[in-house]
Parts: sequence; structure tokens; C-alpha cells
Amino acid sequence: MSAGNLRNTIYYASLVDTATRIESRELSPVDLTQWMLARIAAVDGRLKSYATVMADRALEAARKAETEIASGRYRGPLHGMPIAVKDLCCTQGTRTMGGTGALRDFVPPHDATVVSRLESAGAVLLGKLNLTEGAMAGYHPDFAVPVNPWHAEYWSGVSSSGSAVATAAGLCFAAIGTDTGGSIRFPAMANGTVGLKPTYGRVSRHGVLPLAESMDHVGPMARRVVDAAVMLQGIAGWDEHDPTSLREPVADVLAGLRSGVHGLQLGIDRSFCAEGSDPGLVAAIERALDTWASLGAEVVDVEMPAGTPGLREAWFVICAAEAARAHAATFPSRAAEYGPYFRDFLSFGSTVAAEQYGAASDVRRRFSEQFHAALARADALVCPSGGHTFAVPTEAMYGDFASLQKVSDRVQMQFTVPASFAGTPTLTLPCGMSPSGLPYAVQLLGRRLSEPMLLRIGQAYEDATTWHERHPPV
Repeated sequence: MSAGNLRNTIYYASLVDTATRIESRELSPVDLTQWMLARIAAVDGRLKSYATVMADRALEAARKAETEIASGRYRGPLHGMPIAVKDLCCTQGTRTMGGTGALRDFVPPHDATVVSRLESAGAVLLGKLNLTEGAMAGYHPDFAVPVNPWHAEYWSGVSSSGSAVATAAGLCFAAIGTDTGGSIRFPAMANGTVGLKPTYGRVSRHGVLPLAESMDHVGPMARRVVDAAVMLQGIAGWDEHDPTSLREPVADVLAGLRSGVHGLQLGIDRSFCAEGSDPGLVAAIERALDTWASLGAEVVDVEMPAGTPGLREAWFVICAAEAARAHAATFPSRAAEYGPYFRDFLSFGSTVAAEQYGAASDVRRRFSEQFHAALARADALVCPSGGHTFAVPTEAMYGDFASLQKVSDRVQMQFTVPASFAGTPTLTLPCGMSPSGLPYAVQLLGRRLSEPMLLRIGQAYEDATTWHERHPPV
């Protein structure tokens, strides 16, 4: 294939397929990085996924990768691959703003562990991706709202919106997102990408600006299941700098990826899935179940634990209280530098009494015990990944708490909070298209440290369908 033809088709290629070209030296990491930077310059002015493009650092890493690969020192499928990270992840010498005015000039003295691990694997860091302020729901008025590449008038998801938009639009081969209450899953759903929220502690949070430390998860967003698996393999593992990181050995998630689903059990609570959901999405999930069944899986009925409607309120209390603690150095002393929504949110969090936090934590603990029991009844549970995206004016995302409430009310957190509370892994992947041409998504819920199983189930579905081959008209 000529360089020109390859350049025209490479942007939506999978990370793993592109890595094969790099390993064989058919494709130069320097050329690929230059192409990606040119595409960002040409396209991202209207999509607004990048907060900071790191061209010099990216090209330096690409030249280093090219030299190493030419001398036979190939490190693996991330070597020479252009990726990007959410602007919550600290990058030494490059600003890390977290979407908030209070940190617009913050230049960290070190890299986040997830950044250093990606670069140790040879990845090329293109830049930092836009997000909601502080990784909550609204955007700071001085920061851009990432635009859904499928339809500019539709929601692009919450805090990892830039990560999903850049991945979906072919502006990086994979990205890092974070998820506290659905912020990998909602953007993956809205933009038609794969999103993996790992087990809590499976990926280090060191150097990742916190929202709510007891629920913050760091994970990959990609266009293919195998690409998410490669990213997870590169970033997972214990970190001495993060006391919440897990010491259990990291499984080889690629080893059994294509083992199929024959004999596995997939559980579903159809009443839970259908309540408040778009009928087209429910039908798409049923078709996904039929696909898995045709591949040898058994679909079983599982009842989700009661009390799901009250989880959102408990989540909000815990998140707000922990966020207020996380921002104590700058709030309320620099409250005027925050946007209206996050300022209101932190103000509420600072009023949460110990008794109120304790009561919400009790709700979390009781529900999580029941949720773990439900997860034990199948190899994975199936449900929506947060409903379906919807039209929303960009200006609404800059509002205060009251004005954003209408948007928040349409976000179906009953599908995301259970795994946030329990710290268990989830996998989101495309499973169809709506009549209006927007992606549908399904979520797989798994037991603690069951990432290899979820990825295996997701890969089987992807191999049997073509939804992952569709991309937005960018």
C-alpha cells in the first residue's frame, strides 16, 4: 500500500493492526505521528477534544521509537503508537488543568504512573484531552466542550468526553479515561467506542487528579476490544506510590482473548434493563444476547438487588464530600476561579456532615454486598452502559447546578453506580445504531478482577458483528 493510501485509511484502523505495521517497519512511527498531528490540526478545531497538543514530546518519542525498532529493540504493541490521556493525568513539564480554572497554570513536577507506564511501553503521547470541570458533570466556561462526532447537537458524555471523542474520530489510537460514576461508560456509549473500567485499584491513581478517591477508576478507551486489552496490559499493576493499588498479579488479558464464549453464562435482569431505557437500545441488547447465545453462551435470568433508585443520591453525597476534601487547597479560598456547576458541587460537599457521609456509605456497603452476590450468578451480567445519548445545547453544559439538573436527570446512573460502588470491572462496547444514526452500547458487568473474562466475551461479540467497523463521518 502506498504511503498516501495508507495515510487515508489509517486513522480508524485498530491499534493492534497498526502496531503490526510498525513492528514490520512497513510504517514509520515518525510518519504516523506527523499524520496524526496534522489530522488533529485539521479536525479538532470543531471537535474540541484536545486541551493541549504535545507535538514536540510526541515527535521526540516517535523518533526514539523508530530508532529502537530499527535496531531490533521492539517493546510490544504500544511501541510507537500515538495515544492521548485525559487532562486529569499529570504530565511532567506540561500543564494539567483538570478542566478547572483553579489549575489552569498547574505544571506537575512528575508524570502520573499511567503516563510513565505508557511511555515505558514506547507509546507516543499526542496530548491531553478535554473533560468536565474536576471530572464531574459541568464544564468550566473558559474550557471547550468536546463535540460528539456523530452529531454535533448530541451529548458527548461526561468527564472523559474528550477521550472518547478523540478515539472515535481517529485523533488517537486509544486514550486514557477515568470513571467515578460512569465517566468512561457514558462517553464510550455516546461516541461508539470501547471503554474498560477496571477493578478499583487495578490501575494506579498516582498522579491522577482526584474527584472522589474511593470511587475513581483509571482505564482505557479504544476502537476495538483487543486495543483496550493491550492498553490495560500496559498500565495495570501495583504501584508503590498508590496505597489503593492492588498487589494481585496482572493476568495476561491477551492470552485467552479469543477463547470464545461456549459454555459461559451471561445474566440479565430484563426489567432492570428496560426501565426508562430507549426501546431501540433494549432491542439491540436482546440481539446482542442472541449473538452470544449463537456462539454457545447460555443466557440466564439474574435479579439485580433492590434499592437501585436510591443509589444515585448516596453516590452524590459520597462524591461531593470526597471532592471537597480533594480540592481543599484551592476551595473555597479560590472559589471565584471555579465554574458555576463545580463551585456549587464543592459548596454542597463542604456541608456534608460525617453522619450523612456515613449513612451514604452504609447504603453503598449494603448494596455492594448484594451486587457481588448477583455477579456471582453468572460469568458476566449484561445491561445498558448508561442509556442513550440525547440532544443538549452546548451552553447548557456551562450552567450552574440548577440549570444543569435537566441534563443530569436524563443520565441513567442506575446502570453505572453499582460497579462504581462495588469497584468491579465493566466493559462497554457498541452494539447497534439508532434510527437517527447514533451508536447503541451494551455494558458487561463482571466480578472483581474479571477483566480477562469481560474482554473475552466482548471480543467474541466483536468478531461476530461489524458495529466496531462503523465510525463517525469525520
